[in-house]
Amino acid sequence: MKIDVILGLQWGDEGKGKIVDYLANKYDIVARFQGGPNAGHTLIFDNKKFVLHTVPSGIFRPNLINLIGNGVVLDPITFEKEINNLIDNHIDFEKRLLVSRKAHLILPTHRLLDAASEAAKGKEKIGSTLKGIGPTYMDKTGRNGIRVGDIESVDFLEKYNALKNKHLALASIYPSVEFDLDAEEKKWFDSLNCLKSLQLVDAEYYINEALEHGKKVLAEGAQGSMLDIDFGTYPFVTSSNTLTAGVCSGLGVAPGKIGEVIGISKAYCTRVGSGPFPSELDNETGEKLRKEGFEFGSTTGRARRCGWIDLVQLKYTIMLNGVTQIVLTKIDVLNSFDEIGVCTGYTINGKEISTVPFDINSVQIEPVITTFPGWNTTLEEAMTFSQLPNNARTLVQYLEKQLSTKIAIISTSPDRNSLVFKSEFID
Repeated sequence: MKIDVILGLQWGDEGKGKIVDYLANKYDIVARFQGGPNAGHTLIFDNKKFVLHTVPSGIFRPNLINLIGNGVVLDPITFEKEINNLIDNHIDFEKRLLVSRKAHLILPTHRLLDAASEAAKGKEKIGSTLKGIGPTYMDKTGRNGIRVGDIESVDFLEKYNALKNKHLALASIYPSVEFDLDAEEKKWFDSLNCLKSLQLVDAEYYINEALEHGKKVLAEGAQGSMLDIDFGTYPFVTSSNTLTAGVCSGLGVAPGKIGEVIGISKAYCTRVGSGPFPSELDNETGEKLRKEGFEFGSTTGRARRCGWIDLVQLKYTIMLNGVTQIVLTKIDVLNSFDEIGVCTGYTINGKEISTVPFDINSVQIEPVITTFPGWNTTLEEAMTFSQLPNNARTLVQYLEKQLSTKIAIISTSPDRNSLVFKSEFID
């Protein structure tokens, strides 16, 4: 068997959680391969809203194994809150949630460093979620990190204190920030009991053995492709590889074992925090998109910047990920727009280009916008693609042709069952 991949094609918040939840019944295992509690995967069903930060989005499907891979960085405090929420909602997860021993732990002092470093940047802030993600990945690549498996070690406390003291020395070079370290440490150590109660595994062996035995595995990404540490809008990016390539290093599988790559894109575009956003609408239209789509971060609560869908950017991430099919989400947000824009190119210094420039942060980009008539009606009654309004079908068909990749599913509302199938999806 090969491992299928689902990931976001924009700057995050594309609606991956709902689609993973839907697809989960087709798989035996859902595995998170990168990121940390800066992720916010929202699922709505049975009139309840759930936001997952670390736990894979397949957790609400009975009998499905959910694995947190080695590419993930885990904050025990946030993780325990998620677990308690599952318990409160009577979700049976104890035998279905596994954690890689090689996943790295976020310490309280990682969050302290994150806050101090971001505050010191002043106007040059990159928009960190202040969850300690960046400093944790820095310790990972600097070979100083503490991994989940270390909590089973007899010298765990010694390792913890050594890294903590290093962090405090680093923090002293920054202006002080408000942070109650003693209180956060107490919560952190208490939360380790929750982590210890779960099954810790050597995930690379677990996944490969599962594939060899014919198990179907879905790799779930966090954040969006444009936030990839190598190919995103650097330095306004996250600290991990959010692309398909990250599945191999984040779960321990060979490139030849990658199967379908399912890319998620909104029918428009959003971004949280600082950084370039060529199709951004800093006007009434952008504000309407924000209100209609309720575009506020599920992790941070920050208002998202909004703009039209960007085909230059999407072609770039489709290429990088090897996307085989697209899921188009939140098209219903466009229901009340008379005109809908699509960014088809960039103009820089009077010259139109169709690629993402290296110096995207330092050049003035004017988006080339093609407009389409809206449909001004709800999509709630549409069960098939042919039942969508004509103008909605025209827009989807145009996007599919321009992206040279089939759009297999269209999400028409936040509910888990509001999905229209345009073409045959993976079996």
